[in-house]
Amino acid sequence: MSRLAKKSLPIPNGVTVTVENGIATFKGSLGTLVQDYDANLISPVVEGEGLMVNRLEDIKEAKAKQGLYWALFRNHLTGVSAGFEKKLEILGIGYRWEAKDRVLTCTVGFSHLVTFDVPEGITLEQPAANTIIVKGIDRQLVGQVAANIRFIKRPEPYKGKGIRYSGEVVRLKEGKSSGKK
Repeated sequence: MSRLAKKSLPIPNGVTVTVENGIATFKGSLGTLVQDYDANLISPVVEGEGLMVNRLEDIKEAKAKQGLYWALFRNHLTGVSAGFEKKLEILGIGYRWEAKDRVLTCTVGFSHLVTFDVPEGITLEQPAANTIIVKGIDRQLVGQVAANIRFIKRPEPYKGKGIRYSGEVVRLKEGKSSGKK
């Protein structure tokens, strides 16, 4: 059982939470998120300034779902009030990208340009030539879009060129050493 799920989730100022018929709705200054839940096993309740996730039965599946939905609801509360972001960096000679009109265009060493269509609910900011910030209110979507962008050209293990998360450490392999005796 999740120990965290025993605690009440604080609802930030400016956020309203509605729970009814197996659907929880979170409205905040940045947008609205909707999350369905298993109404047979858990029962979220808005109590004053907090959201409590209670389980209806004392079985293993209900305990697991209580922790799952507690974490999902916490992410939604943070998303509609503050939002989420992931920072990506591009490294390599001649490697560059440009974010324009919901399309990210990358030049990453292929014989062609690579284009990536940005889904709704996600914004891209380019504060520097080699940096892109993926922003949105849905934590799962922000992480998935950042992973998809990184997948365009993952960091290679010999020189470290490619697209990486900011602060990601790429362990470099040693090059060829045959013939050196």
